[in-house]
Amino acid sequence: MAGGEAAPVVTVCTDTAEFGTLREEWNRLHRACATATPFQSHAWLHSWWLSYGRAGRLRVVLVRRAGRLVAAAPLMLRPLPFPTLTPLGTAISDFSDVLVEDGPADAVSGTVTALGSGLWRLAGTAVIDFREVRPGSTVEALHARWPGPRHRLDDSPCLELPALPMDGLVQRLPRPRAQRARAKLRKLDAMGIERRIVPASEVGGSLRRLLELHRLQWQERKVTTEHVRPRFAEHLTRSVTQMAQTGDAVVTEFTLEGSVVAADLTFLSPRLAGGYLYGAHPRLRERKIDVATMLLRSCAEHLQDGPRDGVLSLLRGTEPYKLHWRPEQLVNQRLLLARRGTAPLLGAVLADVRARTWAKRARRAWKERGGDPA
Repeated sequence: MAGGEAAPVVTVCTDTAEFGTLREEWNRLHRACATATPFQSHAWLHSWWLSYGRAGRLRVVLVRRAGRLVAAAPLMLRPLPFPTLTPLGTAISDFSDVLVEDGPADAVSGTVTALGSGLWRLAGTAVIDFREVRPGSTVEALHARWPGPRHRLDDSPCLELPALPMDGLVQRLPRPRAQRARAKLRKLDAMGIERRIVPASEVGGSLRRLLELHRLQWQERKVTTEHVRPRFAEHLTRSVTQMAQTGDAVVTEFTLEGSVVAADLTFLSPRLAGGYLYGAHPRLRERKIDVATMLLRSCAEHLQDGPRDGVLSLLRGTEPYKLHWRPEQLVNQRLLLARRGTAPLLGAVLADVRARTWAKRARRAWKERGGDPA
């Protein structure tokens, strides 16, 4: 190696207990990777594995140089319907990525190459399927230099706003809409709703209140099924309790007349903040309180001490209440990697994606023609 630099050592962690022991060095690596989001934190991924993982399927590629962890790719094996390796946190994480320590360009390039060699070995028996890759993520560099068959697909749309205070976000709106937004903010202030950042030591109890408010908020309406399952509550409480201690998450409560009427969980990284989950008591809706505006103002405040080029992410989805604020739309990517021997598996995955896309479009067209969706 140039300058006597130690050669990278690539290993694969397949043991849950060993994965747990990586916390301290993983946290250091997470802080040293500029593209990392809270969804790549050890607390989030290890907790997810404890709640959602399957024995024998853990595959975490680790790269060390002179004993120092400089890269990691947290994956798990999914044998059906096709053997694939997918990022930990799939489905309930808005972004996936690998971690590579920042540094001089040649050092980073060498680390990415070493990480790619570890993934190359794993790709001998399974397709690697990175879902929900945020544009600009580190794994894009790995995908670009992959020597075998590879493919890129669009995944979920995401919306982002600049890291501005609430006044700045309102000023971006057309005049009539800005006037309505200011009226909603004045009503929030007149109602006397108080905002409180929950100390890390109280996060567990606050999350239980948040999940109960979330359940009440969606009662008699369609709710994301996973959000009301015990394993999700277990994962959220365990992970966010740790993330609040490291600054990767903050829980905020809103009180009215002495009672907690709303709670919000926001994920934080140096260049990104995003509201992940909230709960609001139905009486706020009855009083015509604009909860979305209240939460957006709160989230914007979390970003004010960060870099000017940071973003306020509205995460996945293009719901109308998000579009109201004129955000920029980005599209997460789905990056697929294979080897010559697993190219047929890659073809099968792509065929499955096309079939699912066609079925979704056909169902939407059928419903638009008045078909019974049941």
